[in-house]
Amino acid sequence: MQFANGPEDLLKLDQISSMSGLDFMTGILEGRLPGPPIGPTLGYRLHAVEKGKVTFRGTPEFNVTNPMGTVHGGWYGTLLDSAMACAVMTELAPGSVYTTLEYKINIIRSIPLGMQIDCHGTVDHCGRSTGIAHGEIRGVEDGKLYATGSTTCIVMTLAR
Repeated sequence: MQFANGPEDLLKLDQISSMSGLDFMTGILEGRLPGPPIGPTLGYRLHAVEKGKVTFRGTPEFNVTNPMGTVHGGWYGTLLDSAMACAVMTELAPGSVYTTLEYKINIIRSIPLGMQIDCHGTVDHCGRSTGIAHGEIRGVEDGKLYATGSTTCIVMTLAR
């Protein structure tokens, strides 16, 4: 997967809206389109895409810890927001885009540093104006549940 190195590397909104959300997300997964710049910064990448479902895989390292040396809550939140909102994106028709209105997370247990996790986002509803999804972070090796989340996204149709 290729990542954007600067704003000039990202697709323009009219380019994104010319394809379905599923095509856009599949293009990122396959490396044909630039991935989100935040991924390498926080240590996660797109791992799987299908209609209504997205998985990111990541490994928290020291650079995402809080002053106590444990994984910062913002890391859980950012990862869950990415997976849940991108799952909504997979349901959008050409000409539509989304943005997160609100999300909530529940951290169940601390993820050990260096542990590989999967963050799954799954759509519950995607309509004309809203998308609702839920997500979970699980250990790849141990299968344990580390956090859950839910989101509401606004769906917007761009003027042509």
